[in-house]
Amino acid sequence: MRTIVIAEAGVNHNGSIETAKRLVDVAVDAGADYVKFQSFKAENLVSVYAGKAEYQKQTTDKNESQYDMIKKLELDLNAHKELLKYCNLKGIKFISTPFDLASIDLLYDLGIDLYKIGSGEITNYPYLKKIAEKKLPVILSTGMSNLCDVERALEVLTNNGLTKGKITLLHANTEYPTPFEDVNLQAMITLKDAFKTAVGYSDHTPGIEVPIAAVAMGAKVIEKHFTLDKNMEGPDHKASLESHELKAMVRAIRNIEQALGDGIKKPSNSEKKNRVIARKSIVAAREIKEGEILTEKNITAKRPGNGISPMRWNEVIGKRAIKDFGKDELIEI
Repeated sequence: MRTIVIAEAGVNHNGSIETAKRLVDVAVDAGADYVKFQSFKAENLVSVYAGKAEYQKQTTDKNESQYDMIKKLELDLNAHKELLKYCNLKGIKFISTPFDLASIDLLYDLGIDLYKIGSGEITNYPYLKKIAEKKLPVILSTGMSNLCDVERALEVLTNNGLTKGKITLLHANTEYPTPFEDVNLQAMITLKDAFKTAVGYSDHTPGIEVPIAAVAMGAKVIEKHFTLDKNMEGPDHKASLESHELKAMVRAIRNIEQALGDGIKKPSNSEKKNRVIARKSIVAAREIKEGEILTEKNITAKRPGNGISPMRWNEVIGKRAIKDFGKDELIEI
Protein backbone atom coordinates (compact mmCIF):
# COMPACT_ATOMS: atom_id res chain seq x y z
CA MET A 1 0.00 0.00 0.00
CA ARG A 2 1.32 3.42 -0.95
CA THR A 3 2.24 5.63 2.00
CA ILE A 4 0.37 8.93 2.04
CA VAL A 5 2.95 11.72 2.32
CA ILE A 6 1.60 15.00 3.67
CA ALA A 7 3.90 17.95 3.10
CA GLU A 8 3.03 20.26 5.98
CA ALA A 9 3.31 23.87 4.84
CA GLY A 10 1.40 24.87 7.96
CA VAL A 11 1.89 28.56 8.63
CA ASN A 12 5.27 28.74 6.89
CA HIS A 13 3.67 31.00 4.27
CA ASN A 14 3.96 33.82 6.85
CA GLY A 15 0.59 35.17 5.75
CA SER A 16 1.58 35.56 2.08
CA ILE A 17 -0.50 33.82 -0.58
CA GLU A 18 2.42 34.01 -3.01
CA THR A 19 4.70 32.28 -0.50
CA ALA A 20 1.97 29.68 0.04
CA LYS A 21 1.90 28.99 -3.70
CA ARG A 22 5.67 28.59 -3.77
CA LEU A 23 5.30 26.04 -0.98
CA VAL A 24 2.74 24.18 -3.09
CA ASP A 25 5.27 24.10 -5.93
CA VAL A 26 7.92 22.62 -3.62
CA ALA A 27 5.51 19.92 -2.41
CA VAL A 28 4.61 19.02 -6.00
CA ASP A 29 8.26 18.85 -7.03
CA ALA A 30 9.02 16.59 -4.06
CA GLY A 31 6.27 14.15 -5.02
CA ALA A 32 4.08 14.58 -1.93
CA ASP A 33 0.45 13.40 -2.05
CA TYR A 34 -0.97 16.32 -0.05
CA VAL A 35 0.12 19.80 0.83
CA LYS A 36 -1.36 20.90 4.13
CA PHE A 37 -2.01 24.31 5.59
CA GLN A 38 -3.71 25.50 8.80
CA SER A 39 -7.13 27.11 9.05
CA PHE A 40 -8.11 29.34 11.96
CA LYS A 41 -9.29 32.69 13.15
CA ALA A 42 -6.97 33.95 15.85
CA GLU A 43 -9.85 35.19 18.01
CA ASN A 44 -11.41 31.72 17.94
CA LEU A 45 -8.17 29.91 18.69
CA VAL A 46 -6.35 31.70 21.52
CA SER A 47 -7.11 34.31 24.12
CA VAL A 48 -5.19 37.57 24.15
CA TYR A 49 -3.49 36.31 27.32
CA ALA A 50 -2.09 33.10 25.82
CA GLY A 51 1.68 32.79 26.01
CA LYS A 52 4.00 31.17 23.52
CA ALA A 53 5.74 27.82 23.62
CA GLU A 54 9.46 27.98 24.29
CA TYR A 55 10.32 27.06 20.70
CA GLN A 56 8.05 29.88 19.49
CA LYS A 57 9.81 32.38 21.77
CA GLN A 58 13.13 31.34 20.24
CA THR A 59 11.96 31.83 16.65
CA THR A 60 9.72 34.93 16.97
CA ASP A 61 9.54 38.13 18.99
CA LYS A 62 9.46 36.90 22.60
CA ASN A 63 7.53 39.99 23.70
CA GLU A 64 4.74 39.28 21.21
CA SER A 65 1.68 37.35 22.42
CA GLN A 66 0.65 34.08 20.83
CA TYR A 67 -2.49 35.85 19.60
CA ASP A 68 -0.50 38.56 17.82
CA MET A 69 1.86 35.96 16.34
CA ILE A 70 -0.84 33.80 14.78
CA LYS A 71 -3.07 36.71 13.78
CA LYS A 72 -0.46 37.50 11.12
CA LEU A 73 -0.62 33.90 9.86
CA GLU A 74 -4.34 33.63 9.09
CA LEU A 75 -5.61 32.61 5.66
CA ASP A 76 -9.03 34.04 4.86
CA LEU A 77 -11.73 32.34 2.76
CA ASN A 78 -10.49 33.85 -0.49
CA ALA A 79 -6.96 32.68 0.24
CA HIS A 80 -8.26 29.16 0.86
CA LYS A 81 -10.15 29.18 -2.42
CA GLU A 82 -7.14 30.48 -4.30
CA LEU A 83 -4.84 27.85 -2.79
CA LEU A 84 -7.32 25.05 -3.49
CA LYS A 85 -7.59 26.17 -7.10
CA TYR A 86 -3.81 26.37 -7.38
CA CYS A 87 -3.35 22.88 -5.92
CA ASN A 88 -5.88 21.47 -8.38
CA LEU A 89 -3.99 23.15 -11.20
CA LYS A 90 -0.69 21.68 -10.00
CA GLY A 91 -2.08 18.18 -9.44
CA ILE A 92 -1.65 17.91 -5.68
CA LYS A 93 -4.35 17.47 -3.04
CA PHE A 94 -5.08 20.36 -0.69
CA ILE A 95 -5.91 19.85 2.97
CA SER A 96 -5.74 22.03 6.03
CA THR A 97 -5.95 21.45 9.76
CA PRO A 98 -8.90 23.36 11.22
CA PHE A 99 -8.28 24.86 14.65
CA ASP A 100 -11.79 26.09 15.42
CA LEU A 101 -15.38 25.10 14.72
CA ALA A 102 -15.94 27.66 11.97
CA SER A 103 -12.89 26.40 10.11
CA ILE A 104 -14.29 22.86 10.14
CA ASP A 105 -17.27 24.13 8.17
CA LEU A 106 -15.13 26.29 5.91
CA LEU A 107 -13.04 23.31 4.82
CA TYR A 108 -16.05 21.05 4.40
CA ASP A 109 -17.70 23.62 2.15
CA LEU A 110 -14.53 23.74 0.06
CA GLY A 111 -14.89 20.00 -0.61
CA ILE A 112 -11.83 18.60 1.17
CA ASP A 113 -11.66 14.80 1.18
CA LEU A 114 -10.37 14.29 4.72
CA TYR A 115 -9.77 16.10 8.00
CA LYS A 116 -6.42 16.34 9.75
CA ILE A 117 -6.80 16.88 13.48
CA GLY A 118 -3.84 18.40 15.29
CA SER A 119 -2.56 17.02 18.59
CA GLY A 120 -3.87 20.01 20.52
CA GLU A 121 -7.48 19.14 19.68
CA ILE A 122 -7.46 15.56 21.02
CA THR A 123 -9.22 16.72 24.21
CA ASN A 124 -11.59 19.17 22.46
CA TYR A 125 -14.95 17.43 22.69
CA PRO A 126 -17.15 19.86 20.66
CA TYR A 127 -14.49 20.02 17.97
CA LEU A 128 -14.16 16.22 17.69
CA LYS A 129 -17.94 15.81 17.67
CA LYS A 130 -18.38 18.31 14.86
CA ILE A 131 -15.71 16.67 12.71
CA ALA A 132 -17.19 13.21 13.28
CA GLU A 133 -20.58 14.42 12.10
CA LYS A 134 -19.05 15.36 8.72
CA LYS A 135 -18.37 11.62 8.11
CA LEU A 136 -15.11 12.30 6.26
CA PRO A 137 -11.95 10.25 6.86
CA VAL A 138 -9.88 11.59 9.75
CA ILE A 139 -6.16 11.65 10.46
CA LEU A 140 -5.64 12.27 14.17
CA SER A 141 -2.28 13.30 15.62
CA THR A 142 -1.67 12.07 19.15
CA GLY A 143 1.18 14.24 20.42
CA MET A 144 1.22 14.93 24.20
CA SER A 145 -1.25 12.06 24.69
CA ASN A 146 -1.41 8.77 26.51
CA LEU A 147 -3.55 5.80 25.50
CA CYS A 148 -6.42 7.01 27.68
CA ASP A 149 -6.51 10.37 25.85
CA VAL A 150 -6.53 8.60 22.49
CA GLU A 151 -9.24 6.17 23.58
CA ARG A 152 -11.52 8.99 24.73
CA ALA A 153 -11.01 10.91 21.48
CA LEU A 154 -11.82 7.80 19.47
CA GLU A 155 -14.97 7.29 21.51
CA VAL A 156 -16.14 10.80 20.68
CA LEU A 157 -15.47 10.26 16.99
CA THR A 158 -17.07 6.84 16.76
CA ASN A 159 -20.02 7.74 18.97
CA ASN A 160 -20.86 10.58 16.63
CA GLY A 161 -21.01 8.74 13.35
CA LEU A 162 -17.42 8.08 12.28
CA THR A 163 -16.43 4.45 11.72
CA LYS A 164 -13.02 3.34 12.99
CA GLY A 165 -12.10 2.27 9.47
CA LYS A 166 -12.05 5.96 8.50
CA ILE A 167 -9.59 6.91 11.24
CA THR A 168 -5.80 6.94 11.05
CA LEU A 169 -3.82 7.65 14.22
CA LEU A 170 -0.52 9.46 13.92
CA HIS A 171 2.10 9.02 16.58
CA ALA A 172 3.68 12.41 17.19
CA ASN A 173 5.77 14.41 19.61
CA THR A 174 4.73 18.02 20.01
CA GLU A 175 8.12 19.60 20.49
CA TYR A 176 9.78 21.57 17.70
CA PRO A 177 12.29 20.16 16.96
CA THR A 178 11.76 16.82 18.72
CA PRO A 179 14.87 15.34 20.39
CA PHE A 180 15.57 11.91 18.94
CA GLU A 181 15.50 10.33 22.39
CA ASP A 182 11.89 11.52 22.80
CA VAL A 183 10.53 10.14 19.52
CA ASN A 184 9.51 6.73 20.94
CA LEU A 185 8.63 5.41 17.49
CA GLN A 186 7.61 2.06 18.93
CA ALA A 187 4.53 3.84 20.32
CA MET A 188 3.16 3.92 16.77
CA ILE A 189 2.94 0.14 16.92
CA THR A 190 1.37 0.39 20.38
CA LEU A 191 -1.39 2.58 18.89
CA LYS A 192 -1.98 0.08 16.11
CA ASP A 193 -2.20 -2.86 18.49
CA ALA A 194 -4.35 -1.04 21.04
CA PHE A 195 -6.95 0.46 18.73
CA LYS A 196 -6.81 -1.67 15.56
CA THR A 197 -6.64 1.39 13.30
CA ALA A 198 -4.30 2.42 10.53
CA VAL A 199 -1.34 4.32 11.93
CA GLY A 200 1.24 6.80 10.76
CA TYR A 201 3.72 9.33 12.06
CA SER A 202 3.87 13.11 12.21
CA ASP A 203 7.51 14.08 12.46
CA HIS A 204 9.14 17.11 14.06
CA THR A 205 12.70 15.80 14.36
CA PRO A 206 15.59 17.36 12.44
CA GLY A 207 16.31 15.50 9.22
CA ILE A 208 14.49 12.66 7.49
CA GLU A 209 15.66 9.46 9.18
CA VAL A 210 12.76 8.94 11.55
CA PRO A 211 9.88 9.22 9.04
CA ILE A 212 11.73 6.80 6.77
CA ALA A 213 12.07 4.38 9.69
CA ALA A 214 8.36 4.83 10.43
CA VAL A 215 7.47 3.70 6.91
CA ALA A 216 9.63 0.60 7.37
CA MET A 217 7.66 -0.07 10.56
CA GLY A 218 4.30 0.16 8.80
CA ALA A 219 3.29 3.83 8.79
CA LYS A 220 0.47 4.44 6.30
CA VAL A 221 0.73 8.24 6.59
CA ILE A 222 3.77 10.46 7.02
CA GLU A 223 3.47 14.16 7.79
CA LYS A 224 6.45 16.50 7.79
CA HIS A 225 6.82 20.28 7.98
CA PHE A 226 8.69 22.02 5.18
CA THR A 227 9.69 25.56 4.34
CA LEU A 228 11.30 27.61 1.64
CA ASP A 229 14.10 28.65 4.00
CA LYS A 230 14.78 27.57 7.59
CA ASN A 231 16.07 31.05 8.36
CA MET A 232 12.78 32.78 7.59
CA GLU A 233 11.03 34.52 10.47
CA GLY A 234 8.20 32.48 11.97
CA PRO A 235 7.49 29.81 14.58
CA ASP A 236 7.95 26.62 12.53
CA HIS A 237 10.64 27.29 9.92
CA LYS A 238 13.61 26.03 11.93
CA ALA A 239 11.95 22.66 12.57
CA SER A 240 11.04 22.22 8.89
CA LEU A 241 12.71 20.64 5.88
CA GLU A 242 13.92 22.68 2.95
CA SER A 243 12.97 21.66 -0.58
CA HIS A 244 15.92 19.34 -1.28
CA GLU A 245 15.39 17.57 2.05
CA LEU A 246 11.67 17.09 1.43
CA LYS A 247 12.41 15.61 -1.98
CA ALA A 248 15.02 13.26 -0.48
CA MET A 249 12.54 12.12 2.17
CA VAL A 250 9.80 11.34 -0.34
CA ARG A 251 12.24 9.51 -2.61
CA ALA A 252 13.48 7.42 0.31
CA ILE A 253 9.92 6.61 1.38
CA ARG A 254 9.02 5.41 -2.11
CA ASN A 255 12.16 3.24 -2.15
CA ILE A 256 11.27 1.75 1.24
CA GLU A 257 7.73 1.00 0.02
CA GLN A 258 9.16 -1.06 -2.81
CA ALA A 259 11.71 -2.70 -0.56
CA LEU A 260 9.08 -3.91 1.93
CA GLY A 261 7.62 -6.31 -0.65
CA ASP A 262 4.90 -8.87 0.03
CA GLY A 263 6.61 -10.73 2.86
CA ILE A 264 6.83 -14.06 0.99
CA LYS A 265 10.34 -15.48 1.30
CA LYS A 266 11.30 -16.58 -2.19
CA PRO A 267 14.04 -15.82 -4.74
CA SER A 268 13.38 -12.51 -6.43
CA ASN A 269 13.39 -12.17 -10.18
CA SER A 270 16.57 -10.12 -10.09
CA GLU A 271 18.58 -12.64 -8.05
CA LYS A 272 17.52 -15.88 -9.72
CA LYS A 273 20.26 -15.53 -12.32
CA ASN A 274 22.87 -15.43 -9.54
CA ARG A 275 21.96 -18.74 -7.90
CA VAL A 276 24.11 -20.87 -10.19
CA ILE A 277 27.03 -18.45 -9.72
CA ALA A 278 26.86 -17.99 -5.94
CA ARG A 279 25.92 -21.52 -4.89
CA LYS A 280 28.21 -24.51 -4.96
CA SER A 281 28.34 -28.00 -6.45
CA ILE A 282 30.17 -31.17 -5.45
CA VAL A 283 33.40 -31.33 -7.45
CA ALA A 284 36.56 -33.42 -7.47
CA ALA A 285 39.10 -32.17 -4.94
CA ARG A 286 41.81 -33.96 -6.97
CA GLU A 287 41.98 -36.39 -9.85
CA ILE A 288 39.67 -39.34 -9.25
CA LYS A 289 39.85 -42.63 -11.12
CA GLU A 290 36.81 -44.58 -12.28
CA GLY A 291 35.68 -47.00 -9.55
CA GLU A 292 37.40 -45.07 -6.76
CA ILE A 293 35.23 -44.54 -3.67
CA LEU A 294 34.14 -40.94 -3.17
CA THR A 295 35.27 -39.65 0.25
CA GLU A 296 35.69 -36.36 2.07
CA LYS A 297 39.31 -36.40 0.92
CA ASN A 298 38.67 -36.53 -2.82
CA ILE A 299 35.54 -34.40 -3.18
CA THR A 300 34.73 -30.85 -2.08
CA ALA A 301 32.19 -28.07 -2.67
CA LYS A 302 32.99 -25.21 -5.04
CA ARG A 303 31.22 -22.74 -7.25
CA PRO A 304 29.35 -22.75 -9.59
CA GLY A 305 26.11 -24.36 -8.51
CA ASN A 306 25.21 -26.14 -11.75
CA GLY A 307 25.96 -29.65 -10.51
CA ILE A 308 25.00 -31.84 -7.56
CA SER A 309 24.14 -29.70 -4.53
CA PRO A 310 26.39 -30.10 -1.46
CA MET A 311 23.14 -30.70 0.44
CA ARG A 312 23.33 -34.22 -1.10
CA TRP A 313 26.80 -34.72 0.42
CA ASN A 314 25.89 -37.82 2.44
CA GLU A 315 24.26 -39.35 -0.63
CA VAL A 316 27.47 -38.97 -2.63
CA ILE A 317 29.94 -40.10 0.05
CA GLY A 318 30.69 -43.82 -0.34
CA LYS A 319 29.62 -44.03 -3.98
CA ARG A 320 32.09 -45.27 -6.59
CA ALA A 321 33.21 -42.89 -9.31
CA ILE A 322 31.36 -43.72 -12.52
CA LYS A 323 34.24 -42.38 -14.58
CA ASP A 324 37.53 -40.52 -14.29
CA PHE A 325 37.16 -36.97 -12.90
CA GLY A 326 39.71 -34.22 -13.25
CA LYS A 327 40.32 -31.74 -10.43
CA ASP A 328 37.35 -29.30 -10.05
CA GLU A 329 35.22 -31.37 -12.46
CA LEU A 330 31.57 -31.69 -11.48
CA ILE A 331 30.89 -35.03 -9.81
CA GLU A 332 28.21 -37.22 -11.37
CA ILE A 333 26.66 -40.27 -9.75
